[in-house]
Amino acid sequence: MPTAPPTQRTTVIVGKESTGKSELAAALTDRSPTSTNVQGSTIACETYQTRDNAFIDTPGILFRSDTTTTRTALAQLQAHDRILLVVKATHMDNDLADLLPLVVGKQGVIVVTFWDKVMASEFTQQVVNRWEQATHVRFIPVDARQLNSEQRQQILEALQTPASFPQRWQPIPAGWHIEPPPTWLEHPRWGWMLAILLLLLPAVIAVWIANGVAGMLDPFIQAGLDPLITVLSQTPSLLREILIGRYGLVTMGPLLFVWAVPTVILYALFLGAYKASGLVERITVALHPILRPFGLSGRDLVRVIMGFGCNVPAVISTRACSSCSRQTCVSAIAFGSACSYQFGATLGVFSAANLPGLVVPYLGYLTLTTLVYTRLVAPKAARSVHNTLMIEQRTFLEMPRWSAIWRETQGTLHQFFTNAIPIFIVITVIASMLDWLGLITLLAGWVNPLMGLFGLPPEAALPVILASIRKDGLLLFAEPDTLALLTPLQVLTGVYLAGVLLPCLVTALTIAREQSVRFAVGLMARQAIAAIGFSMLLAWGGNWL
Repeated sequence: MPTAPPTQRTTVIVGKESTGKSELAAALTDRSPTSTNVQGSTIACETYQTRDNAFIDTPGILFRSDTTTTRTALAQLQAHDRILLVVKATHMDNDLADLLPLVVGKQGVIVVTFWDKVMASEFTQQVVNRWEQATHVRFIPVDARQLNSEQRQQILEALQTPASFPQRWQPIPAGWHIEPPPTWLEHPRWGWMLAILLLLLPAVIAVWIANGVAGMLDPFIQAGLDPLITVLSQTPSLLREILIGRYGLVTMGPLLFVWAVPTVILYALFLGAYKASGLVERITVALHPILRPFGLSGRDLVRVIMGFGCNVPAVISTRACSSCSRQTCVSAIAFGSACSYQFGATLGVFSAANLPGLVVPYLGYLTLTTLVYTRLVAPKAARSVHNTLMIEQRTFLEMPRWSAIWRETQGTLHQFFTNAIPIFIVITVIASMLDWLGLITLLAGWVNPLMGLFGLPPEAALPVILASIRKDGLLLFAEPDTLALLTPLQVLTGVYLAGVLLPCLVTALTIAREQSVRFAVGLMARQAIAAIGFSMLLAWGGNWL
């Protein structure tokens, strides 16, 4: 008779944020980890498997928090009995005191990461030996980023015969508490200014480089599509409209891949370097005091900035936000995160109008109005002075490794192609059908008179409406006949109104899936009201000035 395959053992990896859980799971299974050196980078449970073992990598447990990710980690902890408890060598006493009560009655092993930050000596080894003798649980000190084969084997063997975590145990204090040295970002007066500069720099550089590359590729791609367009022009009218109409798949698809994808890739690379180095967390701490009055935390701001690459992964990553600020963070992303598609189209309009300098007042006004908007929609609890930043310890800065940067890029691209692209295709088909039926032109006719409220000509209605469906609709402002009718202030007002009036449908559907349809509808209504008010202020205030 054939031998039955061995039963696969399931182990849940539990610990606080940024303790190296993902790196450890990957090293134990010879796989690439799916998150990086940033607080809350693991936003869902990931399973790493071998023939004999399955390791469930959980999001970091954030004490005094009600984040979705913390609840997810605790649920996995309750559902399984075999635990690999991960604690930081630099904060051993705090981590053991906080985490051991959570695993009472379970079986497992304790892995001490960041051991490279502790000076190895006879004393430190004696401390580990005392812990093992007092608990009868195996303690294995490692550097999770560079786990060697011997340490890997020690962990796997210890998990084959795990010990029970004791019911009662007073941890013997290690006596050390190691914090990384401060940087200029911790300066009390101008650290926040440096943090803002570091956050904006990747977006500006990524868009500038990507637009330059796209500008060179676009003519060749369009020329290569000409034969295909000629063939498709012979298809039935509705199919022709869906494929090569004004909003068709073949017509608009290259715009997405030529203009948006390079920006997404470059921005993900920059953000990956920030995350892998630990710089994002330092920026988070530096900006938290000035963001709290607006109902956001430094952790939330990282998600808003992610939206400049793509709103979809940014909205999904808000699972690591506190429940009292998550909806505010989602609102800020929908309103003020000019995704790569929107930002690229915005720069394209400004360039076509020979007004590239408009990007400075555009970003300034977008930032200002986003802060005002979030202040208005944020619940009182999120703005409270008692709403402290939920980060356990200061993150160590390190030179980012290419493998970690590339992992971050892969994760962003995966979410972009699996979440944004399918919805993009559906929206393209719907927009093409509406245009074929004449409904978009009819709607524009109804909205034409309202453009006067913003000091805009009737011709601005169509790009505003289309940009509310898909942000590339902004490019209709770049048509020569339209630009000829617009002053610089009208260009700025039209682009701002079209960009923030409503989140694109891809973002709106993602918000509905992450929160609820009711919340998404309410968010869109609030955003439209705020956008109208801010746009009128820009138009009439700019004229007065």
